[in-house]
Amino acid sequence: MSKAKGPPVLDLESVAPCCPSLTERPLKVEEAEVAARMFKALGDPVRLRLFSAVASHEGGEACICDISDVGVTQPTVSHHLKKLKESGLLTSERRGTWVYYRVEPSVLTAMGKLLSSAGAA
Repeated sequence: MSKAKGPPVLDLESVAPCCPSLTERPLKVEEAEVAARMFKALGDPVRLRLFSAVASHEGGEACICDISDVGVTQPTVSHHLKKLKESGLLTSERRGTWVYYRVEPSVLTAMGKLLSSAGAA
């Protein structure tokens, strides 16, 4: 089976060590750009709901058929999922006629580290 992949905008290898805690030191230009791409993608309420639906879904992945009820049309859901993939927040895999989405574990780690206090990180 082929994996459906969009063009990577965010290098997932750079996500895990993305950035220090915001309270540790000022971010460098590159760190701020990586963090801004992640947070910009989550800045839309529909995208945030989709990301949350995938992240909290049993087994750590969700079929599009299970998460598409977010109050917008299916093409709009697909557009938002594409934006989340392009930002590096989600990966996907086609299985038959359905696409399954998964949150990159390194993304959650990076976002948690960025938003934590330096002493608690």
